[in-house]
Amino acid sequence: MNMLDSLNEAVCYIEDNLDKDIDYTRIAKAAGYSQYHFQRMFVCVSGVTLSEYIRRRRLTLAAFELQNNSKKVIDVAFKYGYTSADSFTRAFHNMHGITPSKSRDKGVTLKAYPRITFALSIKGVVAMNYRIEEKEGFTVAGVKEFTSTADGVNFKNIPEMWAKLPQEDFKELMRLSDREPFGVLGVCADMYNDGFDYWIAAATTKPCPEKYSSMSIPSSTWAIFEVTGALPGAIQEMWKRIYSEWFPTSGYEHAPTPELECYSDGDPKSPDYKSEIWIPVIKNLCS
Repeated sequence: MNMLDSLNEAVCYIEDNLDKDIDYTRIAKAAGYSQYHFQRMFVCVSGVTLSEYIRRRRLTLAAFELQNNSKKVIDVAFKYGYTSADSFTRAFHNMHGITPSKSRDKGVTLKAYPRITFALSIKGVVAMNYRIEEKEGFTVAGVKEFTSTADGVNFKNIPEMWAKLPQEDFKELMRLSDREPFGVLGVCADMYNDGFDYWIAAATTKPCPEKYSSMSIPSSTWAIFEVTGALPGAIQEMWKRIYSEWFPTSGYEHAPTPELECYSDGDPKSPDYKSEIWIPVIKNLCS
């Protein structure tokens, strides 16, 4: 099953269970990925988090039901996973701009988010500079925190982690960096069903300072992408292109080992800032 087929298989599971409890682990299993990798892939390709997609689809169907039958608001709320009329009303109003009861009025305007379908779109106008390299294992040292993937919490936690990193720690990690991949690294590792460990670290051959943790990254084949541009926009755009343009036609898939973002010692707001994305890959046996 290729990446796009996997995504569409997962969407089928979601659509069949919008009026039931949805297990994110089962969604990922339907696609053949870990929960972390699936959610990362989904948001990169679709531009919306998995939890937000499910919320939008449920509130779309809820609006259809309220307009087309006489069900009680509380019954529709319970059907689509809300535990109270108040929580349903708040969510409904945030999306549609009106209360559930008002949605039955003639002539009201509502929002509908159709079922998503993933299809291959070959763009190819802007080149993607990448290389495939085999690397021996190496050690990283730095700080780490567990972050949940539920409701897209990781997209909030990781920027906060960088923001609170003392400048002296950034400089110390830069000094520790004495082997490839060079620079200060953002590392996603140890993917669990409900989250993963995120590291701000450096690849080093030096002894690990007492205040830091260390981790060994195994020998891997890496797809290494060059990124030029101000952060975070440039690196976010490259992640999206990797999943939507590169993976579907590359003959590779993501290996179940840590992935890296490599940041150089420069001005991250500069349009000429250089960074890299390192993704561990294996050959897709179906390609």
